[in-house]
Amino acid sequence: MARSAKPKAKPAPAPRGVDRVLAPWRWTVRWVLRGLMGLGAAIVALVLLFAVVNPPTTITMLSEGWRLGGVEQDWVAMEEIAPVMARSAVAAEDADFCLHWGFDVAAIRAALADGGTRGGSTISQQVVKNVFLWQGRSWPRKALEALITPLVELVWSKRRILEVYLNIAEMGEGVFGVKAAAAAHFGVSPEALSARQAALLAAVLPSPRTRSASQPSKQVRRRAASIMDGAETIRADGRAACFED
Repeated sequence: MARSAKPKAKPAPAPRGVDRVLAPWRWTVRWVLRGLMGLGAAIVALVLLFAVVNPPTTITMLSEGWRLGGVEQDWVAMEEIAPVMARSAVAAEDADFCLHWGFDVAAIRAALADGGTRGGSTISQQVVKNVFLWQGRSWPRKALEALITPLVELVWSKRRILEVYLNIAEMGEGVFGVKAAAAAHFGVSPEALSARQAALLAAVLPSPRTRSASQPSKQVRRRAASIMDGAETIRADGRAACFED
């Protein structure tokens, strides 16, 4: 007669003490993963939303409004901004804006070679930082910026990215966006800005709280002159084509 097969031995249950130790960790990991998935879904939803809806405010505007008791900012469509203003901002901050997919590798390498004393952020990265994140140089913020920037480049057009940038960039203490800046510094509408006025506004972008477009220092005037040349250069060589009609 064939021998009956012996039943397989069941694995010994883990000691109850181990379960008690691991249970809180499992719960924590589960909820952390759920939180990250929720955060990712929220960011994707906002990127899709802001492709067609104007961001109502930014963390920087809120913090400056709290500090100063209010800020100046009025949204204006790209069609109502002087083309030379758009070219001046790109020439000043990210001349290869039309050529990259969100990151300027050459600028990043130059910034690293310089010891991190100068920025290598593109306009796309600055938009992501200001619309979705917060100021500062922390690694968590930089990591999120690196993740969100390609998504924005994928969903938004270059023209939309620049439109958002020109409406949220700080161009004076408590003055955000080109419409408020044009009125505050020169008393004109954004579509009436001259090439020199546009260059002066772009010249204050790196340090809007210490530089003035309406009362420019020698350094600001020199930078504005360089920006005027750069704006004309990118118009002539086609590097403005992605955001102009």
